[in-house]
Amino acid sequence: MHAPAQTEIAKAEDAFAPVERIDGPLDVGVIVICDHASNGLPVEYGDLGLARQSLRRHIAYDIGAAWLTRRLAFLLGAPAVLSTFSRLLIDPNRGADDPTLVMRLSDGAIVPGNAHIDAGEIARRRELYWAPYRNAIAEVVDAMCASGRAPAVVSIHSFTPYWRGAERPWKIGVLWDIDSRLPAPLLQALALEDDLAPAHETVGDNEPYDGALEGDTIDDIATARGLANALIEVRQDLIATEPGALAWAERLARLLKPILARPETHVRTNSGSRASGKPPRPTEQRG
Repeated sequence: MHAPAQTEIAKAEDAFAPVERIDGPLDVGVIVICDHASNGLPVEYGDLGLARQSLRRHIAYDIGAAWLTRRLAFLLGAPAVLSTFSRLLIDPNRGADDPTLVMRLSDGAIVPGNAHIDAGEIARRRELYWAPYRNAIAEVVDAMCASGRAPAVVSIHSFTPYWRGAERPWKIGVLWDIDSRLPAPLLQALALEDDLAPAHETVGDNEPYDGALEGDTIDDIATARGLANALIEVRQDLIATEPGALAWAERLARLLKPILARPETHVRTNSGSRASGKPPRPTEQRG
């Protein structure tokens, strides 16, 4: 990279930190991440040409997810990494070359600031915002692996009660690829919660989305390293207030703690991926 470009990136990083980090013990055995924690935008991008009301919608961030993430990390005594920029700037939960990395149209809303974006500007945003977020997670995860106890990766998201006019019945969904060590017992535990009965109507198994997405944060960070993982989606209306989000954090911490105490959760196991078609390797690696 040329020196002027490096200088520009350094200045931008000083002005807008793309990552929020919460410290925690490296040997605790779990890290909590939040890809769509914020609807923030660097000053130079203004509002991307959108009305402020649009930036308060789900198209800009996962409503309530940051509150839930911070509280869950506290309750688990775990480190956490959250993004600080809107997914409309660049989506930290997409692969580096994913065509939806920067959205020109999101849930019917045209994003004027992205309408004429070119490859150079996408590369700039990737360098300034997307990469530092991914790198921050990788740095913590690799340090945790080096501690001798491989961490499980818990990713927190939220979803809309309605999508394209259709009601979504689930209160919570657990998304996963092939590795079932974390999602299977978590789904079982959620099914025993009285207020989630009947579970087949309120608890989504790979709903409202499929957990196998090549290049997303879980795929890049957890699946690639053989780490146990789950992406948890909570319906936005249930965590749109801070008390609601904190209550769900309390529930998830209670359910996750006994699962995280299982030794197999901390064995690095290459299970392969439905997204990439990569076959599993037969060997297991500890640490």
